Amino acid sequence: MTTLRQRRVGKGTEAAEDQPAEEKNGKPDGEILSDHTGGKLWNILSITVGGIVAISLGLLTSVYVATLHENDLWFSNIKEVEREISFRTECGLYYSYYKQMIQAASIQQGLHGLVYDNKTESVRTINILERMNVYQEVFLSILYRILPIQQYLEPVYFYIYTLFGLQAVYVIALYVTSWLLSGTWLSGLLAACWYITNRVDTTRVEFTIPLRENWALPFFAVQVAAITYLLRPHLQPLQERLTLLAVFVATFLFSLTWQFNQFMMLIQALALFILDCFDMLPTAKVTWLYIIQISGLLLVCVLQFFNSMILGSLLLSFNASVLLARMIQKNLKTGGFLNRLGKLILHVLLVLCLTLLINKFIKKILNLESDEHIFKFLKAKFGFGATRDFDANLYLCEEAFGLLPLNTFSRLSDTLLFCIYMFVLFLMTVAAVIVAFRNLSGSNQIQLMGEMEERTVTLKPDAAYNLIHTVLFGCLALSTMRMKYLWTSHMCVFASFGLCSTEIWKPVLKCIRLYTPQRTRVIKYSVTITALLYISYKFWPGIMDELSELREFYDPDTVELMNWIKSNTPNTAVFAGSMQLLAGVKLCTGRTLTNHPHYEDKNLRERTKQIYQIYAKRAPEDVHRILRSFGTDYVILEDSICYERRHSRGCRLRDLLDRANGHIMDGLGENDPDLKPSLYPRFCEEIKKNLPSYTTHFTRVFQNKTFHVYKLAKHK
Repeated sequence: MTTLRQRRVGKGTEAAEDQPAEEKNGKPDGEILSDHTGGKLWNILSITVGGIVAISLGLLTSVYVATLHENDLWFSNIKEVEREISFRTECGLYYSYYKQMIQAASIQQGLHGLVYDNKTESVRTINILERMNVYQEVFLSILYRILPIQQYLEPVYFYIYTLFGLQAVYVIALYVTSWLLSGTWLSGLLAACWYITNRVDTTRVEFTIPLRENWALPFFAVQVAAITYLLRPHLQPLQERLTLLAVFVATFLFSLTWQFNQFMMLIQALALFILDCFDMLPTAKVTWLYIIQISGLLLVCVLQFFNSMILGSLLLSFNASVLLARMIQKNLKTGGFLNRLGKLILHVLLVLCLTLLINKFIKKILNLESDEHIFKFLKAKFGFGATRDFDANLYLCEEAFGLLPLNTFSRLSDTLLFCIYMFVLFLMTVAAVIVAFRNLSGSNQIQLMGEMEERTVTLKPDAAYNLIHTVLFGCLALSTMRMKYLWTSHMCVFASFGLCSTEIWKPVLKCIRLYTPQRTRVIKYSVTITALLYISYKFWPGIMDELSELREFYDPDTVELMNWIKSNTPNTAVFAGSMQLLAGVKLCTGRTLTNHPHYEDKNLRERTKQIYQIYAKRAPEDVHRILRSFGTDYVILEDSICYERRHSRGCRLRDLLDRANGHIMDGLGENDPDLKPSLYPRFCEEIKKNLPSYTTHFTRVFQNKTFHVYKLAKHK
């Protein structure tokens, strides 16, 4: 049978459209219908299988991390106080509000206790719902109270199982994003496998369960998946509206559950801004995304009783500036290359100036200083002058806020993830540069037909967004190790998408003159399956060994301290000490604290610095006066801080205090020339000698190998 094919000459397009369907497609009607039906059935089967695999992998991941948590702590066998102590530092503080809501006489009384809280910071009444992102604890506690599960499930298990369940949402969202980008669920399978096998670098949920990022990152992954779908061309109006709703809901939940949401979304807004400037995304959709970020954050601001840190966020100022600048420069995307480049530079400068002006104006009007410690930290970190600021140095000296260690890349390379990621990143970056240059030159207006179309480098909007997303969050991770989890999880998505993408293999094969559609399809599937087999062969035995390794929680000194506090101090007693320990004191004993690890408040930061004078070189009467000014009844001293060896000289807590107080640091080494010797010995060391000048103000009431508790005299 003779078949006809559509001519490749541009002028023949209209004529071809007038031909019968049989001639246009080169097949009889019956054969076309059969092919269409077969293709539709295959798509349904593929989506069904892919969906089942996604849900299965998500559930397996939840079970995996839950099993690791149980095996590491023997959580089901240890006492309640030991379970609570296992929620270290700020994790314990957040969980304490869930416990408080569970133990309240009613939901109304529980909420009243959070809104008018006088136990988290002594001699102050604060609104916990305004200060901290704990709506998830409130929601979960209410859910636990109203569901008929109290007889079958302890509150702590309901809490941790919810967090482990969110890991399923996280993995499914990563899977779906990779699937949307590549067009095959096989890449989603590879992304999920990489996430699991690189668990050390992709999540820390099994040992920091209540941490805010473990609540927020699953919703962030859902948001990225929804944005990826939104940026696909030819969406129906209903599809687009539903996708925008999904983006809004995910953005809102992400913002509600993490205090650092504004900084993550600022990076996301920068990605959208860069792509919009180079005309690589539809402007209308970018505008909607800006509006969604603003509205989501403002809604959270209302729920958090107009939290000052949100009102003064750079994100709100930046998004408002972009929308305002776009109204001022209406013809930004017209003209030749030099004309557009000039307009673009002016546009960037205008947005930058407007952002700084609006942000400065808001902070000045509202007298906002909640996030100043973050900017002090960034200024010192990137070398804009040395600082003795205690808060900035407290961050700088923590390993989590340092540069990403080089051994991270070797671990990621063991699973082939980093190697493939760099390969895909290089090719996609080259394509993005070419497309950006072509868009600025205005050559995207030329109709591309025939051979020219075959030779043109293209980059789909959804792929372009994920490229800039991974680059910007990669820069964040390289500069601050704690933020690597935002990058490494998306790295799994990006690398798996590239390995399964025709956009990657097509230009590669063309360069070596081996391109055919069939060969491209064979290579992308075979390489992906080979990577999956390699990962399974190399890492499955290790995962099985990990799951069979049993440990047990053991911290007798802290358990002894908490039991002593509950048995020997009044319920109204006020405790001072390190932020990390006091979070556990509040959770395990319910006693009132002087300070805590949630550091996003200027008054609390100043208070913490004052409390920490217990580890500085200060007179006993000065320390007593400071502690009593905060209503302190008992102070807990930790040998691990007083005689700290974890950090090097200059980064020990006592060194930070000495420098902030203008005193020479202990030990051999250099000191700044203006530092002076202190007139007094170190308080935490000298108090243990029971000298009269100390016993007048402090009486030791408890001690073990780790902790020393002193009761303060109440002088008139």
